[in-house]
Amino acid sequence: MSPSANAVSELDNRPAYAAGIGCYVLWGFLPLYFHLLSSLGVGSWEMIAHRTLWSVLWAGGLVLIARQGGQVVQVLRQPRTLGMLALSTLAIFGNWTIYVFAVNAGHVIEASLGYYINPLMNMAAGALLFRERMSGEGKVAIGFAAVGVAIQTIALGHLPIVSLGLALTFCAYAILRKQVKAEAQTGLFIECAYLALPGLAYVLHLAASGHGHFGQGGPVTALLALAGPATVAPLALFAWSARRLPLSAVGFLQFIAPTIQFLLGVAFGEPFTALRALSFLFIWLGVAVFAYGAWKKARVLAPA
Repeated sequence: MSPSANAVSELDNRPAYAAGIGCYVLWGFLPLYFHLLSSLGVGSWEMIAHRTLWSVLWAGGLVLIARQGGQVVQVLRQPRTLGMLALSTLAIFGNWTIYVFAVNAGHVIEASLGYYINPLMNMAAGALLFRERMSGEGKVAIGFAAVGVAIQTIALGHLPIVSLGLALTFCAYAILRKQVKAEAQTGLFIECAYLALPGLAYVLHLAASGHGHFGQGGPVTALLALAGPATVAPLALFAWSARRLPLSAVGFLQFIAPTIQFLLGVAFGEPFTALRALSFLFIWLGVAVFAYGAWKKARVLAPA
């Protein structure tokens, strides 16, 4: 490819890079949203219920925009696909639950660790379950991450349950969605639909018992309704950009979110000892090796 063609290609990719950066920045600053709701007295379960309830409306909007209504009808006639999406719904619900409770309990730094190691866990799962070839860089990256988790365990005095829980649930979600024969928007809508009824039931229960916050003032009501776009918008940006960016770019961009979360955790005054710093050093070394491997692989594939 000539230099001029490369330049044109980079210009064409600018919207995709902007969308990719945008989705990871939104994910990175999500703890601020939950902290704000918490300061208004909203509990974690109420946040999760509104997240499931409002997300289905926005996910449905994406289906309409993508003109995938017909595919939704097809999926509803496929019991196996519905079953796989039910399992992926459990995985993503577990991920959301762990994350919201972790943020509200002051464990943002530990949560960021989970999203640092998640891509490395995905790579290991691909090699074990789908016989995907793991590069030398990948093995080294996983080794660094394992050392980082071990040091984090020593620093905390127990396994980093939040980090491992977030990484495992999101890895399980990726594995399950990999086997679902449906577009991203269709799958997301059905997952949100599974969660919407329990979410609505809990919101109505809170309202009936006088403990709900929705409708109890403009700011808190608007923030709870914002849970829909706060959840769906970054997912939509990710789905759009991932189809248009090379693997190396996605490999670099995906670490924006946990980096922002890590910095927020430090800014919130969460404990960050020298031993925890050492654990993150090994994690970051793993991340650097992983990103280098993705970049190298993309360079090899580019001429083809």
